Amino acid sequence: MRVRQINWSKQSGWTGAADPDASLVLYFGGRAALACGARYNELRRQFPGAHIVGCSTGGQINNDDINDDEIVAAAVAFDATRLRLSRQEISDPGHSRACGEAIGRDLSAGDLAGVFVLSDGLNVNGSELVAGMRTVIGADTPLTGGLAGDGADFRQTLVGADCVPRARTIAAVGLYGAAIQVGHGCAGGWDLFGPRRQVTKSAGNVLFALDGRPALELYERYLGPEESKDLPGSALLFPIQVHDAEKPETAVVRTVLAIDRAAGSMTFAGDIPQGWTAQFMRGNLDRLAAGAAEAARQARGGVHGGKKGSKDGNNNGEIFSILVSCIGRRLLMGQRANDEVEAAGAELGRDTPRVGFYSYGEISPHAQSGLCELHNQTMTITTLAEVA
Repeated sequence: MRVRQINWSKQSGWTGAADPDASLVLYFGGRAALACGARYNELRRQFPGAHIVGCSTGGQINNDDINDDEIVAAAVAFDATRLRLSRQEISDPGHSRACGEAIGRDLSAGDLAGVFVLSDGLNVNGSELVAGMRTVIGADTPLTGGLAGDGADFRQTLVGADCVPRARTIAAVGLYGAAIQVGHGCAGGWDLFGPRRQVTKSAGNVLFALDGRPALELYERYLGPEESKDLPGSALLFPIQVHDAEKPETAVVRTVLAIDRAAGSMTFAGDIPQGWTAQFMRGNLDRLAAGAAEAARQARGGVHGGKKGSKDGNNNGEIFSILVSCIGRRLLMGQRANDEVEAAGAELGRDTPRVGFYSYGEISPHAQSGLCELHNQTMTITTLAEVA
């Protein structure tokens, strides 16, 4: 496996060495830079034989750097790994599970080794999408990826799958064969605060009541008047954790996407099951960076015995890492957001090629349960390598 990183900017266009043998190109950029379709067409001319998959973001990750203006991309040439691409258009979040099942059927095979998925970030119930895919491909197949972003605007997200990026699109790449190794890591670093509360009324990813009281009313009380007036954007800084009281290892973090003041409800990126326990969270910058390092350690352990760096005695090329972190983490950390990217890079090895993006939701197996879930407010990392 060989990886070549390339970048686009208004000033310089595309820079970096193209590999004509690339079989997969992943790219991440701001919505405005991707919407016209010109950048996709340029990539298609450079890589006529590759699957070209990418999305809009809340910021792009390129090794240790974070930027909003450039498009970052990685062209991957596999030596002994087959690929298959599945694309679905989603009309309504209620169709998320069905779209996931359809993608699962497209990609399912006896030698399926892993799936990387990019999804519209605003018109999808990420929990249901993941659940639909998981029921078809099985719980043991690594499933990673993320929901596309739109900065802090939440207006429209775009996904491209061998086509010009567009809204309401879900793309998934299946990797096949015994040569490919897929590592994954997922960690947060948020602090819990306030009492534990029971989810007493919810429907899918819409939360109506906690402890029998309107959820939005309780949430606004914790945020205070200044933060409340900026909802839903300010909610990125104050996620909630939910878990089955009987299974604490199921705990996942959820971020608010929208609010309905008339109904007193909040809509989240993933499901908030009725009867589960909920608790508010807030960030600590040092702990968030430590969480990113932990995600990197987990992901590194999934390939080639977990050695740092891009090569060791067992592989026939490079290790490649894809970082997907939540936009809420970036907004909270501000200029210190580079801390988490650098912490992850230190664990993965500085010579390991790393690209990624800030998302509206992260997809990865749960660090404790091992079951693939939609996460919010986490750093998730996928590592790919081929064995000789």
